[in-house]
Formats: sequence, structure tokens, C-alpha cells
Amino acid sequence: MKLSVVIVNYNARHFVFQCLRSLRTALEGIESEVFVVDNASTDGSLDYLQPHFPEVQFIDAGANLGFPKGNNLAIAKATGEYVLLLNPDTIVAADTLHQCIAFMDAHPEAGAAGVRMLNHDGTNAPESRRGLPKPSTALYKMLGLCKIFPHSRRFGQYYMGYLPWDRPAQIEIISGAFNMLRRSVLDKIGMLDERFFMYGEDIDLAYRVLLAGYQNWYLPFPILHYKGQSTPSLSTKYINVFHDAMTLFFLKHWGHRGVLYSLPIRIGIQLSRLVAIMRIMPWLLPKKLGIKSKPVYRHYYYVGGKAMLDVCRVIAEKYHQEATFVDASRGESLPEVKAPAIVVYDDEMFSYTEMLRSLSEKPMNGVGLGTYNHTMRVVISRVEVLCQ
Repeated sequence: MKLSVVIVNYNARHFVFQCLRSLRTALEGIESEVFVVDNASTDGSLDYLQPHFPEVQFIDAGANLGFPKGNNLAIAKATGEYVLLLNPDTIVAADTLHQCIAFMDAHPEAGAAGVRMLNHDGTNAPESRRGLPKPSTALYKMLGLCKIFPHSRRFGQYYMGYLPWDRPAQIEIISGAFNMLRRSVLDKIGMLDERFFMYGEDIDLAYRVLLAGYQNWYLPFPILHYKGQSTPSLSTKYINVFHDAMTLFFLKHWGHRGVLYSLPIRIGIQLSRLVAIMRIMPWLLPKKLGIKSKPVYRHYYYVGGKAMLDVCRVIAEKYHQEATFVDASRGESLPEVKAPAIVVYDDEMFSYTEMLRSLSEKPMNGVGLGTYNHTMRVVISRVEVLCQ
């Protein structure tokens, strides 16, 4: 077996469906197996997905075990030379897996690899390449120097913004949204640390790959990551889970260095926690700080064939949308798009690779990608899932 793909799902059945459809194409010609671990979803994920994907091995975790434990359930059963940890809220381009495997085969020193992740508006996700969150690196990020000097090797180390996007590069931390690991390396360093519940386990895993003497790589092959659909981060619960994970990682790897070293970092983590909570409770912030609210995507551009457009007209009326309908089957072209908006493509007329290419070639701030799925008869975007 060449590749084992592991997806952990919690109440994201629409996104898992879409992800699995993209994998069917991306895995053509690769000896592979796919596992979906369901962490006790309450949205009927297992009952819905299993009939549509008989080739997938579904594992009912029976409880919400968290991300590391869920992954480990499938990794223990996986037989692939490579193990891909993949978020459910992703779309994989047709040749991404082939190119990643070819790179790993040619570079035995590579223990793991991540890819070029696109945000839903086509921009490059900075977490595609990350540096180890050493105290100085974390401090520069918290002070905003990482954002002010993104291409600086010193101040921009957190997102390694000095690296090119179009060429492979060695990095330090690989995102858990897409992490292709050599199985022999996993056997050497161990599986995901189950003391983490969610967040932080990817940093810990990537760091252990480096400590074992292997390399982590960024590869410029695209996926879409909706970001936030598999982890509802806009709540105090998940903000606390994230910052607790950062504390755990720090204590695990650097906590032995003494109070003078650790105290500023622990204070910094708590300040970051406070700011994050205040950002989702804007009434706690002074207006002069200028925290902007997120745009409301009320204009939808639907691009597809007649069957899709007929359903989407009903959806647009149901959700009181401003909408433009483009009949691509008749050769109509997309008019000038005005932000904020979502452009929804018919997934039977356009391949996921075509959608990602269109998105990345002309990224527009405030304009996101949506897809219409004929099987589920739903519109899927990062903003919302719309049903007929």
C-alpha cells in the first residue's frame, strides 16, 4: 500500500462529502486506502456518508475523542508507506497527491510534507509554512512584527514569509490540515500526543520529526482549506483549548529551562488568550482599536448548468440573497464580481482542480469560493451551507 489517508470528522458531513469526492480523483493511480474517523457527530455523518463512499473505511469513535486520538485510531490500522493526515474541510487538486508522493520518494531525508493551502478567497494561507514557535518567534508574532515585516528572516519567522510560494522549501512546522508523513518515521517517533485535544498536536508532531533527524518540507501543490469548518474556533471554549495546547507544548519541550525563561512565555500566552476572547466579544474593546467586523456575503454568483441554476434560484429566494445566475452550459461568462460575494460553481460542470486554478489565478479580497453539490443539493462555502 502506498498511501493511507486519515480524516477525522466532527459534524462536518457536507465538507467530508466534498473532500472525499475530490480524493476519488486525486487518488486515481495510487494504491491507497481512506479512513474516516467519526468523533460522535450528531449530524448523521456516518449514516449519510457510508452509502456514497463504499470504498472508504469508516470508524465510529463512539465519543468525541479529539483530533489526536481520532487520528491514532486510523493510523493504527493504516498500512500505507505514507500516511496523510487531512482535514475534512479541504479540497485536494487532482495531481497534488501524486506530486507529493513523487517528492517524498525522491527525498528519503524528508520525514513529512505540507502543501500550498489556499484560503476560500484564493489567497495563500500563511500557515502553509511555519517556523517553530520558539519564545522569540512567538513574541514577534504577538507584538505584530511578523505582520509588519512578513518577509524578514528574523521577524517573519513564524510564517516563514521570506520563502517562495512556487518552490519546495524546508520548513519547521507542518499544518495538521494536510500532513503527509513517512510511515517509518511515525513508527520511530510515535503517533500523535493524545494529551492534546485539538490544536498544538501538529506542532508537536512536526517538531518530533525534526528532533528525530528528518526534514519537514513545504511543497507548492494546492489544496483548498476552508478553515474553521472542522474546528469552531469562534468560541471561548475553543480559544481556551488552543491556548491550553500552546501551554502544553511549551511545557513539554521547553518547560525545564527555569522560571526566568518560562514566565514571560506563559504570561504572553495568557495575554494572547485574553485578546482572542475580546475579539469575539467586540463590546469589550474600545472603538478606537478599530477591530473590523467580518463582511456579510449577501451576493452570490451561481455558475453552472440549468439543473443547478434551477435549484439555486430557489435557494437564493429562500435565503433572501442578491444573486446573479450564469448559465455556463450556454457559454455565458462570469460578469465582474463585486465584493463581498461568493462565486458558486457547479461541481458537475467544473472539476475541483479547475475551481482551485480559477481561484488562485485571480484571488480577490472579499470574494470566496462556493460549490454546488448535485447529490446533496446544497451550496457549500466557508461562510455557510445552504440547502434547498
